[in-house]
Amino acid sequence: MKELVSFIIVASLLGFMFCSCGNSKTDKNVVRDSTFTEVNHPEWSRNAVIYEVNLRQYTDEGTIKAFATHLPRLKRLGVDILWFMPIHPISELNRKGELGSYYAVKDYKAVNPEFGSLQDFKELVKEAHKEGFKVILDWVPNHSGCDNEWVSSHPDWYAKDSIGNMVNPYDWSDVYKFDYSNAEMRAAMTDAMKFWVKDVDIDGYRCDVASEVPTDFWDALRPALDSIKPVFMLAESSRPDLSKKSFDMGYNWPMKDLITQIANTQKLNTTGDKAKFALDIDSLLSSQDKDFAKDYYLMNMITNHDLNSWEGSEILRFGDGVDAMAVLSFTLPGMPLIYTGQETGWVESFKFFEKDKAPDWTIDSYYDFYSRLCKLKHTVSALQAGTEGAPMVRYPTTNKSLYIFSRTDKNGGVYVFLNLSNTDAEIEYTGKAPEVNGKTTNYFSNTEEQLPTSLKAWGYKVFKL
Repeated sequence: MKELVSFIIVASLLGFMFCSCGNSKTDKNVVRDSTFTEVNHPEWSRNAVIYEVNLRQYTDEGTIKAFATHLPRLKRLGVDILWFMPIHPISELNRKGELGSYYAVKDYKAVNPEFGSLQDFKELVKEAHKEGFKVILDWVPNHSGCDNEWVSSHPDWYAKDSIGNMVNPYDWSDVYKFDYSNAEMRAAMTDAMKFWVKDVDIDGYRCDVASEVPTDFWDALRPALDSIKPVFMLAESSRPDLSKKSFDMGYNWPMKDLITQIANTQKLNTTGDKAKFALDIDSLLSSQDKDFAKDYYLMNMITNHDLNSWEGSEILRFGDGVDAMAVLSFTLPGMPLIYTGQETGWVESFKFFEKDKAPDWTIDSYYDFYSRLCKLKHTVSALQAGTEGAPMVRYPTTNKSLYIFSRTDKNGGVYVFLNLSNTDAEIEYTGKAPEVNGKTTNYFSNTEEQLPTSLKAWGYKVFKL
């Protein structure tokens, strides 16, 4: 569930650098100051692209074995981390829809028989590892399905209301909330999470509504998992306290909200305080740089399973601006996400509680676009996540809808030009302008060009140095 995150708008239009600067500290023997995260990120995560797998909807069969045939295509696409939405059996009691929600878990150590067997998933993980992928599993720690075995065998592990009834968090009537004051419950959850790392060899977790679970649970869990193998942990949360000891990366919900507001400002011709423009990205980045531990990652996205099912596909939400927003998500500090079907330009929203038709994987209008973005992320060291990436240098203009910046290091880098509006715009700088000696390479057209002096509506250009 998307948490409501308030953030302070800090007026900071002078300058240039919003990412954390300084040396990367991934060596456990290096002492970092207290402003840095204590998490030691896996080195492979620095320039990775994460891909969310909606297994139910991925193929007509909706099975693990059917998905496995897509590994070569995803390898060519260039994604690195395969995040599987929950693969566990789904509770039947109070089930929503015909097939129920992935997030109403009936058994934490089993695989939904509709998808296949535990052995099928073990074989998939092995094959994914052979292809160079990392695999993380979506985990639901805040609540279980209403007929999870723990409901009957350990009712004291669940939160109760004033009259002793188990609690449905929010309007989620198909699940019961856990009571994290119970030490046995914490131990059982830790044991279940260790099982998938030790016995199935997964590489980490995406943790559902992570901020609903006490932070000290996560702080204790991380070393328990790392003792088996170094893991990668993604929190479905934008709360800064999770950036210190537990997680490698959190959701950049505030950036998603802001770029949605920017797009809606253009669609609706919004004015006044509700209007948002590209220039507002500066204030958000400045705020996040102060709030989060240095070297923590934020996941940038224009879609995911929640957004797709409940708010519409990225193409419907962003319209003509979808490509520019995708470029932004790949070049901002952090890690970009691609969701099932995004690489095909899939326009439809997937049903959440039913089997829906799979994307048409023969459509390749967006495949090359995202493949090139993945390659950019892999080959430009300045775009690495965390403090190993280069800081942003911003080039303000007279037009608040233009967003122009560079990220460069000793190996080169990129200049990024974005027009986040539905109107053509001339580029007039108010201060320092980007400097390149002569022509440079337009990354998408692979042609030598001068840096642009104007941009078309929703236009974008990336120059690789």
